[in-house]
Amino acid sequence: MAAEPGDIPIARQTVDLAGQGDAERVLLDAYRSGRLPHAWLITGPRGIGKATLAYRFARFLLAEGAGADPGLFGAKLPPESLAVSADSSVFRRVAAASHPDLFAVERRYDDKRDRLRSEIVVDDVRDLGQFLHLTPAEGGWRVAVIDSADEMNRNSTNAVLKLLEEPPKRAVLLMVSHAPGGLLPTIRSRCRKLPLKSLGEADLAALLRRHAPDLDDGERQALARLSEGSIGRALELAAAGGLDLYRDLIGLFAQLPQLDPVAAHKFADRFGRKGQENAFATAANLMAWWLGRAVRAGATGRVPPEVVPGEAALAHRLIAAAGGDRRGLDRWLDLWDKVARLVDRAEGANLDRKLVFLNALFGLEAAARG
Repeated sequence: MAAEPGDIPIARQTVDLAGQGDAERVLLDAYRSGRLPHAWLITGPRGIGKATLAYRFARFLLAEGAGADPGLFGAKLPPESLAVSADSSVFRRVAAASHPDLFAVERRYDDKRDRLRSEIVVDDVRDLGQFLHLTPAEGGWRVAVIDSADEMNRNSTNAVLKLLEEPPKRAVLLMVSHAPGGLLPTIRSRCRKLPLKSLGEADLAALLRRHAPDLDDGERQALARLSEGSIGRALELAAAGGLDLYRDLIGLFAQLPQLDPVAAHKFADRFGRKGQENAFATAANLMAWWLGRAVRAGATGRVPPEVVPGEAALAHRLIAAAGGDRRGLDRWLDLWDKVARLVDRAEGANLDRKLVFLNALFGLEAAARG
């Protein structure tokens, strides 16, 4: 059963964070040391809680700053957690993007094209420097969150780099990155790096019970494996009906090395209809993901846990049919690379999505035949 898209949590509104206790302790220890780095680069795969952690730490800093005065009972005890009550004024204002000491940088909406911009431009960060240099409105910290740094273009990157070179006092910059290797070395070198780990199946299942309660235990386990430790990815797949798409794909692949052309056309028909862009992207990404797993299984001999019963044996059979040697694996690797670019190619050239997907399926058939 598909979850509703509204079930996907918004980072600045999320109360809890699962599976990232080690990273939270690093941030808390840095704060308690009195030598908090001015810039952090929070890294890891998409959908594992990087932005959620950034806003969680931002709320913590803003709440601690707001309560910095000792008051009647002497100095405050050192904090033991980054948690801030959802009933607090700080939490509510961060959730509503209305806290005066918080600045969020992200892709903005392009009114002319009626969609989000593809990148963070210099106009999006133009006011960031002035914001960070101002005295905190509530006496504590100024905090900025960039989600994500990977989406900054050259000009916006250079603007942020200038801030990192001359960091203002009582200001913290939290940058989220899914692929830090693509950032400028000078950006990376001026930040304290905080890598996050993918979530375990137990943590993912617990989060899915909370955010997609209509799923049964088998669906939760399948989505946990399909998303490879990313709750964001798991919820996106649930909302897009990704599990049903994956089952249908594996059913098609089971026919290889001889595809049933009628079944292939019936499967691809759904992507040619108006409004099915998301279904096409989901299916193409799932096909690329399965191919990647099949190639790794063929190269290493290690079979990953199954999402759908029988798929591990299917992968081994197809790799063996393709030759099982280096040349056979190279053919599959080349096919994986082509399928991985399906979505961009179809959208960029405005191609027929059904035809593009059929070409990928018949390319898979050719690879399976060797």
